[in-house]
Amino acid sequence: MCLIAFAWQVNDQPLLLLGNRDEFHARPTRAAQFWTEEGHADMLAGKDLQAGGSWLGVTRSGRFAALTNVRAPGAQRDGKSRGHLIHNYLTGDQDPHSYLQRLQAAAADYADFNLLVGNRMELWFFHSRDAQLLPVPPGVHGLSNASLDTPWPKTRRLCQDLADNLGAGDDQLLTLLARHERYPDAQLPETGISRDWERMLSAAFIVSPDYGTRASTVVRLDATGGISFRERQFNPAGESVGEQAWSFSASG
Repeated sequence: MCLIAFAWQVNDQPLLLLGNRDEFHARPTRAAQFWTEEGHADMLAGKDLQAGGSWLGVTRSGRFAALTNVRAPGAQRDGKSRGHLIHNYLTGDQDPHSYLQRLQAAAADYADFNLLVGNRMELWFFHSRDAQLLPVPPGVHGLSNASLDTPWPKTRRLCQDLADNLGAGDDQLLTLLARHERYPDAQLPETGISRDWERMLSAAFIVSPDYGTRASTVVRLDATGGISFRERQFNPAGESVGEQAWSFSASG
């Protein structure tokens, strides 16, 4: 994922998460599904077919995880595939805090990342550049390619949109992720890439021939134990090319 806004423990709902996954269009990807053929029938997530990991997923028991990379001057870009951090948490049985404590010692093996891991009762955030893990307080939060709640324009806007639409249905929430608006140069961060790329990446929904928003996702964990997951995929022109949705009760 490259843009996430989520409401954690708000209005008696454990989690409502919106996210866009931005990636090169040439990178092979499998749309979200349960990983039955890999032997993980309880895990629902998309799959990066190049490296084998994922960027966002949930399990039938209510574990969930989401990942973004870090875009900043001097950010580490080489290392093990970060997508396996999602897989390892979702297929394991460690509580979120213990999982991240164990990860602290190995974080330098991966290109820089942000990681959210949680369950119905707790949610923790890990930023690999400072190796600190923090409990996420209740409220509406945003995450892009800096750190948790860094006020990049598109992150601020999506958080406000989510706060204003907490009772909305999935279709309306997916519309919030589809904003193409780019922001003035004076509001853009300096992350070590060209100004043209900064402008393109400033949009919540990115459209270009080579790189852009590949999928938009809404994830809910409700107060009664229900879990829903809806994903919409896009082509390089920003047109929807597929959609999947699941709704089930938490097990275990």
